[in-house]
Amino acid sequence: MHPESLVLYRVEGGIGRLTLNRPEQGNAVNLALSEAWQHAVEQIALAQPRVVVLDARGPLFCTGGDIAEFVENRGRLVEHIGAILGMLNPAMNRLVNLSAPLISVVHGNLGGAGIAFACCADFVLASDRAKLRGGYSAIGLTPDLGASYYLSRRASAAAAKRILMLNESVPAQACQALGLFDELHPPDELSAAAERLAQRLAGGASKALGRIKRLCDGATAHDVVTHLDLEAAALLACAQSADAAEGVQSFIDKRAPQFTGR
Repeated sequence: MHPESLVLYRVEGGIGRLTLNRPEQGNAVNLALSEAWQHAVEQIALAQPRVVVLDARGPLFCTGGDIAEFVENRGRLVEHIGAILGMLNPAMNRLVNLSAPLISVVHGNLGGAGIAFACCADFVLASDRAKLRGGYSAIGLTPDLGASYYLSRRASAAAAKRILMLNESVPAQACQALGLFDELHPPDELSAAAERLAQRLAGGASKALGRIKRLCDGATAHDVVTHLDLEAAALLACAQSADAAEGVQSFIDKRAPQFTGR
C-alpha cells in the first residue's frame, strides 16, 4: 500500500474527511501512517473546510502504536518513536487548532494513540459496542499525541489515571458517562448520525462556530476578566460578518438562516 493511501482525505461540500486506512493492522500507527497523516492534515487545512470528520476503516478504530514495528526497531526505539512524534505532534496541533469543528466517528475499539485521534475532537460519536483501553502502561510506555491531556480534559485527571495506569477495558456506555464520548449509536446507524451532524455544522455560521470553539477550548487558561475581553472581541468581530447580518434578517423574516461562512 502506498504510504499516502494509509490516510485518505478529501473535501466535499465544505466537509473535510480524514480516514485512517490500515484496517488489516487495526489502523495501528507506524512511521508510514504518521507521514501520511501529516500530509493529509496539511491538505485538509489548506482547503479550509467548514467542518472536519475523522473516521477509520475496518473493524477497529485505532489500536495505537504498531508494536510489530516497535519490535523491528527495538535497537533504536527512542529514535524511531521520536521520528513518529516529530510528524504526528505538529499535525495534531494543526488539526485541533483549525477553526472548523472536528467530529470523530469511533466505530470500533480504540487504544493508545487512538484515544487522542478520537478525543481531540469537538464532537465524539461512537458505536455503542466500542471499547476503549489505555494500552500504554501494558508495554511500559506513557501516553502520546495528547491522550493524557484529552482524557483529563474530557473526563477528569482521576479518570485519566485509572484508564492509563490500570489498562482496563472501558465500554462505550462508561465512556459516555465519563464525557469521553458525546453520542452513542448502534453500529449500523453511526455513519448516518455523523453525517447529519457534519451537514448541520457545515451549514452553520462558520466564523461564529470557530470563535466559539476557541473560546471554549481556552476558557480554563485564564481568569474570567480576561475571558470577558476575549468574548467581547469575538462577538464584535462576528457582528461584522455577512452571516450575522443574515442571522438577524432571517429572525425578522421568521425563516431559517442561509449561512455562507462569511
